[in-house]
Amino acid sequence: MATPIPDSVTSIDRFAFSGCSNLTSISIPDSVTSIGVSAFYNCTSLTSITIPDSVTSIGDDAFFGCSSLTSISIPDGVTSIGGYAFFGCTSLTSISIPDSVTSIGGYAFYNCTSLASITIPDSV
Repeated sequence: MATPIPDSVTSIDRFAFSGCSNLTSISIPDSVTSIGVSAFYNCTSLTSITIPDSVTSIGDDAFFGCSSLTSISIPDGVTSIGGYAFFGCTSLTSISIPDSVTSIGGYAFYNCTSLASITIPDSV
């Protein structure tokens, strides 16, 4: 079962869930517009996350070291993906980036050793 985040939350701030090694799944409410720097840093058991269309930015290191994360859907509202955002997500096999994204930071997908498919739009 996903960890509930109240609808009153508008952003997942810096290091909010950093190092939560037992967190396996999380659902972010539609009220959230940004995922901050290192928000889920080294959540090594995180396998599933739902990001709503309301999110416009994914910060640097947001999912750094989430080695159990197998797939992620980036919604149409996201315009930027920070540097090192998915660094070391070694179980991530595919990712689709929507046309709304205009920038992807350095090393965003570095060491994603299982990544077999990625779609990067012309807007980047």
